[in-house]
Amino acid sequence: MTLLLRRQLFFLLQLLAVFAIPAAFFNLVGLGLFLGLLVFVIIHLQRLHHLHVWLKKPPGEPPPDHLSGIWEDIADTVYRLRRNEDSARTNLLGIIARARTSISALEEAVAMVDSHGALEWWNPAAERLLGFKPGDAGKPVLNLIRDPSFIRQYQHPTPEGLKLPSWVSPDRFLQFELTRFGHNDRLLIAYDITRLNQLEQIRTDFVANVSHELRTPLTVLSGYLETLSDNPDEMPPRWGRALKQMQQQAVRMTNLVNDLLLLSRLESDGHKSAPKTVFMAPLLEQLRTEAQAYDPDKEHRIVLQVESAANLVGTEADLRSAFSNLVTNAIKYTPPRGEIFIRWHEDGQNRYFSVRDSGIGIEARHIPRLTERFYRVDAARSSATGGTGLGLAIVKHVLLQHRAMLNIESTPGKGSTFSCVFPESTSES
Repeated sequence: MTLLLRRQLFFLLQLLAVFAIPAAFFNLVGLGLFLGLLVFVIIHLQRLHHLHVWLKKPPGEPPPDHLSGIWEDIADTVYRLRRNEDSARTNLLGIIARARTSISALEEAVAMVDSHGALEWWNPAAERLLGFKPGDAGKPVLNLIRDPSFIRQYQHPTPEGLKLPSWVSPDRFLQFELTRFGHNDRLLIAYDITRLNQLEQIRTDFVANVSHELRTPLTVLSGYLETLSDNPDEMPPRWGRALKQMQQQAVRMTNLVNDLLLLSRLESDGHKSAPKTVFMAPLLEQLRTEAQAYDPDKEHRIVLQVESAANLVGTEADLRSAFSNLVTNAIKYTPPRGEIFIRWHEDGQNRYFSVRDSGIGIEARHIPRLTERFYRVDAARSSATGGTGLGLAIVKHVLLQHRAMLNIESTPGKGSTFSCVFPESTSES
């Protein structure tokens, strides 16, 4: 029992004694006790009334002076909590104000979208880059940004974000990133990547132009080498080995140029063909036939597993190139008489094209960088297989165009599995 409660009980006993003792002389003890309790209740109701009136006043108002006992303690506690809450609110508002000031100073566009998809707040850069206006507060963000690619990204955000030309300034490019927080709220950030896009375009154009210019001299060299190889009797015997090596390197250089041109085409937004239905069953059968003829000396066991009747919607030539690269890699890096499984299947949400081999495998530290151009796990081994170092980069770009992703699982010495994951929206039954 607290000290304040003991004091209140003692005060009650005093009141009861004050009224009950005189009433005992008139045999009215019950009436005296009732009056004592009534006075006790009236005193507390009066103090409760003063406390109630004070609670309705502004938070900074001090407690009434005529409160005492437990009511005074309650008033002091509430006053202290009010002051602490007011101090915390002031600090929080200061932090929010500083955060908003900092965000407002950013060159990147930042906007907050509530759980209903309505625009809640944005910084000045969003008005400059995205065209938001003061009257747009509360409007659905998808009504303000109507690009189909942005709508897909908004509904299903991806880690790599989205690159789009600006509708405010057509000569600018923006990178969009969406992050969920709270109760399905979203934070929208847009970066001006015009300079990076220009540099990337310069690089792409340079690679494409150089690759294109290399095709003519390579064709001439390959033609003369083939002519010389077709007439071995007219050549000195010691030149035979040199001609064979030159032919091999010319073929390798031709493959490299072709892959560079393909990558440049995939990266160019202006050369996308209209998507069509890609029938998977005949495509997969052709892939198996080509795989069996690729390197018959290794005597690989190549198994095709078609477990879905679904087809894809996209560019057949590009998909064929991506799938062929995965199958070819499996053949190159699987020892003789190994097993290669080509599988097409689906679950409730996605379609999967996967290539599983029993090859040499890849260490985990290399997997995140496999789709980089010219990245080599082992330069000597890659040169021996005749690869260009661009195969998985091509696969990555083809899948990006089809809104798909590449999953890689591998264990050194036990083989690898490369899976292309296609969302249901990119396929048809």
